[in-house]
Amino acid sequence: MSSEHSEKHDADSVELPEPSAWPLVTAFGIALLCTGLVTHVAVSVVGLILGLRGAVGWFRDNLPAEKVEFVPLRAVEERAKPVQVSPRTTVHLKPGEDEHRVRIPAEIHPYSSGVKGGLVGGVAMAMVACTYGLISQGSLWYPINLLAGAAMPSMAQASVEELRAFNLTAFIIGAISHGSISILVGVMFAVLLPMLPTRRAAFFGSLISPILWTALVWATLKLVNPALDARISWPWFIASQVAFGLTCGYIIHHTKMVETMQSWPLAARMGFEAPGFLEEKEGEEK
Repeated sequence: MSSEHSEKHDADSVELPEPSAWPLVTAFGIALLCTGLVTHVAVSVVGLILGLRGAVGWFRDNLPAEKVEFVPLRAVEERAKPVQVSPRTTVHLKPGEDEHRVRIPAEIHPYSSGVKGGLVGGVAMAMVACTYGLISQGSLWYPINLLAGAAMPSMAQASVEELRAFNLTAFIIGAISHGSISILVGVMFAVLLPMLPTRRAAFFGSLISPILWTALVWATLKLVNPALDARISWPWFIASQVAFGLTCGYIIHHTKMVETMQSWPLAARMGFEAPGFLEEKEGEEK
């Protein structure tokens, strides 16, 4: 350290490197240099110039002598007090010890409840959609034909009169697609709902999830189903999604949960006979 620095330094200050913007300039130049590989060579040229200039400035701040500054310390009475080390330690349970759970949740809804909830929720959603068809177009088949437009080019380019009329092929395709998606989403609900800590959280999960799903559909519907995207009523669509979420969530939430195998001993999970264990569990449930 030079004599000038030694004179400035005392017990009430601390020596720190002097702030410098050159590392940031260097990093930005390297980023532009790499970006130019997939955009334009001019971007790489600018990045190379910035990177070299930043590197030169960075080296000049540290060579031949590092630039430092002395930051005054706070008064002794304003400084943080030393941390008092406690002799106590935390005892960690081992997996399986004292019924310690290896994974969460310990209980789940059966997948059959997701299938049931998805089917009933799909019926509730279809009722809201058909109500919209009756009010807006005077036809129950209007929303069904719109849904079938994703798989039927004829429905995707159909006129309003054709969408109002009954079409057996469109009805079958719409029912199969709607039922399949409803079952898949219902099973997803059955898997996710046990992750939520309280009934209130489960309720809001059933309410907010359809809204998030609506946002995803809004972003992709133009590519998946242009006919539905051109004629859809978003307030009614959101209402149908919420009806599905609340109905499906209610049914799944009120089904009896089953215990996962994570609380079983290793022998039982591997399929070996574990005499007395399963009988004891059944006795505890009774």
